[in-house]
Amino acid sequence: MSMFCYQCQETSRNIGCTMRGVCGKSPELANLFDLLIYGLKGLAYVSVKLNEKGVYYPKDAVFVMGGLFRTITNANWDEVLIRNVISKTLELRDKRKAELCKLLDGNCTTCPEAVSFKVTPEEYDAFALKVGVLRTENEDVRSLRETIVYGLKGIAAYGEHADMLGYQDDDVNKFIMEGLAATLDDTLSADKLVGLVLKTGETAVKVMALLDKANTSTYGNPEPTKVNLGVGKNPGIIVSGHDLKDFEELLEQSKDSGVDIYTHSEMLPAHYYPAFKKYKHFIGNYGGSWWHQLEDFENFNGAILMTTNCIVPLRKEQTYLDRFFTTGMAGYPGAKHIGERKAGGKKDFSELIAAAKKCQPPKEIETGKITGGFAHATVLSLADKIIDAVKSGAIKRFVVMAGCDGRMPSRKYFTEVAEKLPKDTVILTAGCAKYRYIKLNLGDIGGIPRVLDAGQCNDSYSLAVIALKLKEAFGLEDVNQLPLSFDLAWYEQKAVAVLLALLSLGFKNIQVGPTLPGFLSPGVAKVIIDTFGLKQITTPEDDIAAMMG
Repeated sequence: MSMFCYQCQETSRNIGCTMRGVCGKSPELANLFDLLIYGLKGLAYVSVKLNEKGVYYPKDAVFVMGGLFRTITNANWDEVLIRNVISKTLELRDKRKAELCKLLDGNCTTCPEAVSFKVTPEEYDAFALKVGVLRTENEDVRSLRETIVYGLKGIAAYGEHADMLGYQDDDVNKFIMEGLAATLDDTLSADKLVGLVLKTGETAVKVMALLDKANTSTYGNPEPTKVNLGVGKNPGIIVSGHDLKDFEELLEQSKDSGVDIYTHSEMLPAHYYPAFKKYKHFIGNYGGSWWHQLEDFENFNGAILMTTNCIVPLRKEQTYLDRFFTTGMAGYPGAKHIGERKAGGKKDFSELIAAAKKCQPPKEIETGKITGGFAHATVLSLADKIIDAVKSGAIKRFVVMAGCDGRMPSRKYFTEVAEKLPKDTVILTAGCAKYRYIKLNLGDIGGIPRVLDAGQCNDSYSLAVIALKLKEAFGLEDVNQLPLSFDLAWYEQKAVAVLLALLSLGFKNIQVGPTLPGFLSPGVAKVIIDTFGLKQITTPEDDIAAMMG
């Protein structure tokens, strides 16, 4: 076994990748991620102890967010960069440890190994093998610890996006440190860890609410929008990922350049924000979800900007590496990386724009339009119309089909469910799972589209807000009394954070697929299934029958 990783839905045999990641991750990179996370846990432990003494560094939490974000599936493939982040992590950990030791004046207990280990960059590879997932021997404790860590990775991603827009939450910052530090504590029982898993979900709700506030305060409330799928005649830049701040700065810097801007995958919802509609060179959306990018980026012809995950490793026949750019927490060997903005400044996208000018216009792969922009502000403005439709029987059920897309053939299930659902059902969606059905012609119910896209994966928060507000409008005591079912697709760790958030809000009987997470041990899975009714998807026909029943 040269590595062990089971953080994503693709993990080998739903048990774990041991030789190479199904995602394409090398064992060397996987082990460096393990070492980075171990170092971040040590920093978190020291931060918690400093907090107890009244010393709090918000910037340390932002640093930890960045470190965790880089380890999300398909976000960063650059071993050199990860080594540098490990070195910075250990340097900051030791600096904070020295402060703590000075405050305690020697009156402290022995620190965990994660706080005390010393290792040079030359020793990273060998040491990394000792500190990964399997260092926790008890499978239930390991499962709970990793569930917390993966939930924190999702929280970190959303927290980092909010921070870019100037929004932070001290409760979120402090729990990231508390949660990470807790995974080092061998005295915590399984019951205590279950409590921390639920607190991870509560924190996920807080951070998604924070990001929703950051996005809408900065760019306006998303509004129903028809998005062009065709192409223009100018050279273009295609932007994938999630970071709206990067997108805003690129639009502004490229507006008089003769270069058109397109979204891809999770950046599609940028079209829904009023602030971006003033840019005439913002043309449309190109292609589908993340796993189509090898073909989409090749056909696009122009420059490519990855602001976050998900990056698919290039094959030998791909020709776009010389026009491939990354920024933020994303990274890929051989791609040009656009550095961070200085305090009060902006990123410099001039090299990206210059590269685009040398390219041919995009090859047209489809035409038409798709509609989205149904976040909570819009849907709740239609609440009376929706309530009347439910009371009249025009709408029999809402089905939340949010989450992640993926390349496994079994994911055609979600397309089939969308096609086979009765005509009196409405699909609520967010995340890139939408690409399985958003381009289908599913019609509307009294002017209400049968697919309501709230936006990016973090906008699953909007779907929860809609459900909770409808519960109040109908005068129900329990949100699970609504004519509402969950049929979720998952792939990576932001989806884990979203699932934990929904559980913490009291939603039950959620279906997840294509598989239940491989990191759930049988014991932990039983607790979640018994407590929350979590279940794995089966067949479209059987699941639709269960939902409608």
